[in-house]
Amino acid sequence: MKRFIIAAGFLILFLTDGLGQEFRCNISVSPDRIQAVNRNLFQTMQSDLYEFMNNRRWTDHVYTLEERIECNIFIRLDEQISADEFRGSIQIQVKRPVFNSTYESTVLNLKDNDFQCKYVEFQPLEFNETSNRDNLTNILAFYAYVILGFDYDTFSPEGGTPYFEKAQAIVNNSQNAREKGWKSYESERNRYWLIENIMNRSYAGMRDCLYNYHRKGLDIMSDKPEEGRAAIAETLRSVQQVFRRRPSVYILQVFFDAKSDELVNIFSKSFPDERNRVMAILNEVDPSNGSKYQKITESEGN
Repeated sequence: MKRFIIAAGFLILFLTDGLGQEFRCNISVSPDRIQAVNRNLFQTMQSDLYEFMNNRRWTDHVYTLEERIECNIFIRLDEQISADEFRGSIQIQVKRPVFNSTYESTVLNLKDNDFQCKYVEFQPLEFNETSNRDNLTNILAFYAYVILGFDYDTFSPEGGTPYFEKAQAIVNNSQNAREKGWKSYESERNRYWLIENIMNRSYAGMRDCLYNYHRKGLDIMSDKPEEGRAAIAETLRSVQQVFRRRPSVYILQVFFDAKSDELVNIFSKSFPDERNRVMAILNEVDPSNGSKYQKITESEGN
């Protein structure tokens, strides 16, 4: 009987521990551009990164399997700098379920070209929030907290702040890192500027947009499509205000890289007046996707 109680206790502990994991994160490591003898190294690397993202507790909240955040991380290794050091890019894609539907909305679709890391096969991955000893785990942890921040922001106003603050702390601790991506002067579109833009109160309209777009827009569209679409149209005014404050701000590109296709789908079903208002905003704030947005007006009368 005593053994049964102990075994049951371990089972409960195991199941409870599993509920704390936040991500359903698919990770792919592509070394196609590297001429390496040990190709198994990259399979081991992919497996270790998968374990790091999916089996670590990133919050104090309890997640069921159905609640885990769906995300994809694609790492392309372009260059082998030394026996255990690599350079390439990392792409982050995050989706969020829409209430009362089977549709999943892309929240983040970001490519970081400043990926550089050391990896030794079979050596445990270690992450320390107060140091920058390991650039590989620092990058992964940074994006883990960014993913959490974006996801929480879509469910409550600025709900992602605690996680964005953790991402910002990683940036601050990495200011003396030799690898690129952490410093303001290296680029206008890197990890430093991503978190700076998110936390900068001058661009708070982008975070307002995240919440209103998803909770007051997409989440009600299954029952009230016109009302939901109108709410999304209204959120674009917040984006427009940020654009007029600083047209080149990085967070604008991040938003439209995730949402441009979805906006076409949403407003292709819109009324003429609403469609024209939205088109005027989109052509102003995201001219690089102007030809894509033209499909909105082409649907008129269909």
